Amino acid sequence: MYKRNLALLAATIVSIIYGVTFTIAKDVMPQYIDAFGFIAIRVGGTMALFWMVSIAINAFKKSPAEKIDPSDYKRIIAAAFFGVALNMLTFFKGLSLTSPISAAVIMVSTPMIVMVLSAILVKEKMKKRMIFGLLLGLLGTALLILYGKSIGNLKQAGLGNFLVLVNAISYGYYLIIVKKLMHKYQAFTFVKWIYLAGFLMVLPFGWEEFQSVQWIAVPSEMYWKIGFVVFCSTFLTYLLNLLSMKELSPTTVAVFIYLQPLFASIFAIGLGKDELNGIKIISAALIFSGVYLVTIKKS
Repeated sequence: MYKRNLALLAATIVSIIYGVTFTIAKDVMPQYIDAFGFIAIRVGGTMALFWMVSIAINAFKKSPAEKIDPSDYKRIIAAAFFGVALNMLTFFKGLSLTSPISAAVIMVSTPMIVMVLSAILVKEKMKKRMIFGLLLGLLGTALLILYGKSIGNLKQAGLGNFLVLVNAISYGYYLIIVKKLMHKYQAFTFVKWIYLAGFLMVLPFGWEEFQSVQWIAVPSEMYWKIGFVVFCSTFLTYLLNLLSMKELSPTTVAVFIYLQPLFASIFAIGLGKDELNGIKIISAALIFSGVYLVTIKKS
């Protein structure tokens, strides 16, 4: 029970970070850095962090690095494609074309996607309370992000929404295929290879945009925000997700996506950019009720 509670806490922290990231990433992109260029920085920086920490751990333990079974390289490449390359490229590009509200609406479909994929691929059984919890969370999130908001009149919003949907499906599939690697290896053993492969995949898309960045014109505040996306939103959240997925099912981890709009609103209210009202309180109650029904584990 202690490990499970720790995993639930880790998943909650991830949701808080992602909720804040939504606003921070939009501040940087596309005004200072285009979507694919930002992804090249994000994945490249995170890859460097994982490799440096892995080397440091092995040096401290004075032991050779854990080796990957050759039969698992296909799974690592698949995880890199769905969990890093396709996932991040489509989300940041979609977010740059559509509004955050539209993107957030589509992103909450991820738990539903994971539930369907889990039922098909790994035969994960869904209890009625879990399905009800998913629906409650979806209702609460829809109320929170749609009430009093305008979707906007963006010319390429349709394409942006489609790319965010592709991201949601990609991430849902990644949560399932990476599960086997978590139980077989230590975290840094396979994550560094996933990000190395992912970086090689995104580099052809992001290199030109990265080169075109006018770094002199980028305010110092944006450097802190870029660093936050690399370290907190990617490196730290990836480790916390691995911790949570060791104890929780992919569907349970995915349902925490419902918390992201809630924490994003709390962040906005704290900055004085939004205000608390009755609909937000009702939405919060629905979201937390949904998460509780999905995550509760009967003895």
